[in-house]
This record gives sequence, C-alpha cells and structure tokens, in this order.
Amino acid sequence: MIKASWKKLTLDFKIPSGTSRGILTQKDSWIISIWNTNNSSIIGIGEASIIKTLSPEWDDNFETKVNTICETIEKHITSEGLKKLSQYPSLQLAIETALLDLKNGGKSILFPSDFVSKQSPIPINGLIWMGDKAFMKTQIETKLKEGFKCIKLKIGAIDFETELQILKDIRSNYSATDIELRVDANGAFTPSEALDKLNELSKFDLHSIEQPIKAGQINEMARLCSNTPFPIALDEELIGVSKLENKRDLLTQINPQYIILKPSLIGGFKGTDEWIKLAEQQNIKWWITSALESNIGLNAIAQYTFIQNNPLPQGLGTGGLFTNNTPCNLNVINGELILNSK
Repeated sequence: MIKASWKKLTLDFKIPSGTSRGILTQKDSWIISIWNTNNSSIIGIGEASIIKTLSPEWDDNFETKVNTICETIEKHITSEGLKKLSQYPSLQLAIETALLDLKNGGKSILFPSDFVSKQSPIPINGLIWMGDKAFMKTQIETKLKEGFKCIKLKIGAIDFETELQILKDIRSNYSATDIELRVDANGAFTPSEALDKLNELSKFDLHSIEQPIKAGQINEMARLCSNTPFPIALDEELIGVSKLENKRDLLTQINPQYIILKPSLIGGFKGTDEWIKLAEQQNIKWWITSALESNIGLNAIAQYTFIQNNPLPQGLGTGGLFTNNTPCNLNVINGELILNSK
C-alpha cells in the first residue's frame, strides 16, 4: 500500500527580491513524502512550490487540498490520477518527483544521466533582481566575477530610463559575444507602450524579453511577436493552460520566438513534455526555469532538464536565494550547475 505525508516549509530570502508583482521576503513549499508500507524505510520526496502571486492553484484552502491528496494518494499515483490534478500543477510535480524518487531507491536520483553520475554541467543564466541602480549593478558585477556568460535582469519595477542606462552600462563594457543579456518584464508593459519600449531595448543586443505584457492578451501578444525587433519568450502566458488542444492553439495564435517552461506552474514533467513537443513541432525554441523551489524541487527540475539536451542556458540558478534551504549537492561553478553526486 502506498502512503503519503506532507510538511510545510517556509523559505526565507537572503535579500528581499523584487519583481514587477512586488517584493518577496518569504515563500512556502509543501514537501510530500511517499512510501510503500511493504518497505517504509525507502521514501520518495517531492516539492509543491507555491508563489502566491503566480501559482494558479493558490488559495487559502491549498493546505487542505494537500492534506486530502496525501490521505488519498493511491488515487493520484497513476497517469490518469495525475491528469485529474491539472488545476494543481505544483502538486502534480511533487507527486511525480516523489514517485520517481521512490522507484529509484529514495536517493534523490530521478533521471539517471551524466549530470548525476559524471558531474556533467548545465549552463545557466545568472539572475539579477529588481532594485535601485546601485543594487542591480552590484549584482551584475558579482555574476560576472562568478563566471556567468548569460545574465537575466528583472525589469519593469523601477524607472524605465534607469533600466536602459543599466543595460547601456553593461554593453559599454561587454559585447553580445562576451555576455548574453536576457530581460524579464513579468508583464509590466501595457500593450500600447510595449513596442516602443521593445525598440528602445533592442539597442542593447538583447537575447530575448520574457512576457513584455500581461498574460491573457492573446491578440496583442501575437501582434508584438510578429513585429518585435528581438525575440519574445512567453512565460506567465502558459500558466493555467492544461489541455493539449489549448496549448497547441495558444502557440499557433501567438507564434512566439521562445517559451519558458516552469514545471511547478505548468503541470510537472508530463505537462512540460507536452509543451516541448508542441513547441518543436512549430519551430519555437524553449528553455526551462525553476520557480523558487527549495533544493528538493530544483534538483528534480535540473535532472529533468539535463536529459532534454537543450544547449541554451537554463534558468536554474535559484538555489542560493534562501537562508534556510534544504541540504543539496548542487553547486554553481563558472555559470554552470553541477551535481556533486558524492
């Protein structure tokens, strides 16, 4: 018989982290343990990571739902059972992770690969949080010293002219061949101003911009993607789209240059598999990003990401954000994520 339990984990940010949706000082995760009563010494562990301003399943009754699912876990461990949790993508990922962990002996090895056994690295971007100019410049200097070749800046919360000046300062010292620059607007621009702002941003040889306008404005986003001076990546636009035909329709209507895949927000590994297949059918490029998980979720997403063989820098550099993160053998060295399996 399969059993499950849960424990809430509140992660504390080392530094309050700014996005266009506000300042984050803490975030919650629910750690789910699954075991077989025939051998209760082997336990699989997964994480349901919640960002309260973003996760589609969040409400004040979420913990009650977690408890109910754990009490009835045998109804949810089949493919069909997981599909029925489509409104709870973080729980889908948590259960998938815990079951894979249990299957492989409870050693936090979900997808055996060279990432696990040979310390083969995953290139990642360095994340720069919103803040005043001095704070953002300090972060950038630190990431460059740490060997990152790709940097992602959160924009949209401070004065746009200041953000342009920061990008200008970077490009005055580092060309596009030296440093790849990505920006993430988190939907901060209005449709009427977005194209003008993209034209201003294009002066700095940017790789891409994530979600320039808020999700749900399909026609406006389609027009932007067809007229943009540099690539647009959909992020929040994918959240809450769970049916295969709706995913296909969204990509067909908007036809973005990239999509960004966050397993905690789009239906776990199976949901991510569907987005990848559809994107590649339409020649849309993609990369994978963690969503402020603890090291439990980050480890799972990193192992999954490695076996996708995507050469682009991935968004997996969030393991060092918290003061009370879970123990893990993940390390960031010279802008690459490495798992020290020893």
